[in-house]
Amino acid sequence: MNNLHCHSIERAGDHDSGAAPVDSITLDETDRHRRRLAMHSDNGIAFLLELGTATLLREGDILRLSDGRGIKVLAQPEALYRVYGRDSNHLLHLTWHVGNRHLATQIIGDHILIRRDPVIRNMLEELGATVEDVEAGFNPVGGAYDGEQEPIHQHSHAPGHEHHHHGHSHD
Repeated sequence: MNNLHCHSIERAGDHDSGAAPVDSITLDETDRHRRRLAMHSDNGIAFLLELGTATLLREGDILRLSDGRGIKVLAQPEALYRVYGRDSNHLLHLTWHVGNRHLATQIIGDHILIRRDPVIRNMLEELGATVEDVEAGFNPVGGAYDGEQEPIHQHSHAPGHEHHHHGHSHD
C-alpha cells in the first residue's frame, strides 16, 4: 500500500474547501462507520482512513486524501423497508416503535427507511403501516453519541444515583 492517508472528511454540502473528487468509494452503512481502516476507492486508489473517532461516513461526503485528492462516499444499495403511516401522526407513532427497539432509521418526510427484518415488518403492519421492500442507500439518523454533534444527554451517574429507563428495557 502506498502512503496515502485520509485524516479529514468534508461533509456533504460543505465541499468548497478542496478540489472536486477524483473517484468514489461505495460502501454499505455498516462499512461507512469507521475510524481506521485500509480502503480502496471504486477505481483502485489505496489509502488509509485515520480519523480521531469512529465516524459515520454519509452519502456525498468527501474523504480528503493527504495528496489533496478527494474520494466521494456513495451509499451502496441495501435491502430495506420503506415504511409509510396513514398520516404524519401515525408515522410518528410508528417511528417511535422503531426507535424504542434501537433500530437504525432514516427519516424522509413522509416515510422512514429501516433494514429488513420480518419480525419488525410484522409489528409495523399490525400497527397499520404500509411496508414496501426497497433497495436503496441507507443514511440513518445519527445518535446522540455518533461524533457528529455534542451529546444531548450525558450518560453518567453520580454516586447513589439510580438510572431508570422509563418503561423500556435495553436488553
